[in-house]
Amino acid sequence: MIYGEFASFYDELFDNELYKKWCNFVVSNVPKSARILDLACGTGRLLVQLKNAGYQVAGADLSDDMLAIANDHLNENGIFDVELINANMLDLDGLPKYGAITCFDDSICYLANIDQVMQMFAQVRNHLSNDGKFLFDVITPYQTDIVYPGYMFNTNDGDRTFMWNTFIGNVPHSVEHDLSFFDYNHELDAFDEYNETHKERTYSLIEYQDALKSAGFNNVRVSSDFGNDEVHDDTTRWFFVCSEE
Repeated sequence: MIYGEFASFYDELFDNELYKKWCNFVVSNVPKSARILDLACGTGRLLVQLKNAGYQVAGADLSDDMLAIANDHLNENGIFDVELINANMLDLDGLPKYGAITCFDDSICYLANIDQVMQMFAQVRNHLSNDGKFLFDVITPYQTDIVYPGYMFNTNDGDRTFMWNTFIGNVPHSVEHDLSFFDYNHELDAFDEYNETHKERTYSLIEYQDALKSAGFNNVRVSSDFGNDEVHDDTTRWFFVCSEE
């Protein structure tokens, strides 16, 4: 993956209103006294929202380029006390315990298989305080099997063009996103092209619930629409709030 280029494009293209909704979801479920670790924090826009909402936060991501942009966003908002950690969500050894851990934007769906999902859940549980909460979202099989196949999105602002095409993957409830970025190079009077393929996979609700239970999460609430609605047959994204008790 061309992390540097992708991080920049991702940050410019993503809908900022979604971060407000994720922040509201956290506020509705996590007390202000809890210190939060945001896994797969990306470019840090949710960290800014959570910090402004009154939380003490830290962010972790596998990409140094994402973390560099996150640091810029935090500093631009006058925030200089947020720890940014280069870490793989499958191995959080060395990190302390937190009052809450979040992982949004279906980042968990980038894990390769259900075994990795179970491993990630166990890592999260091991790094939560006894009364801590784990909040995350994932896309549903309805999204991968019905909504996504054949999806196309294109945008062009003159200097940059983005093309997104989605296809059914090779395993159940999976998709592949073909992403193409064209960035105008003024020195060459031509476009630089960057291509990536992102693979996502999800599972049935029962599989997620079983994986959470095996990790020690005995209290699991599932909703849709950022916690504002019940789960329906055509729900495209599940939102989880999990705790030990």
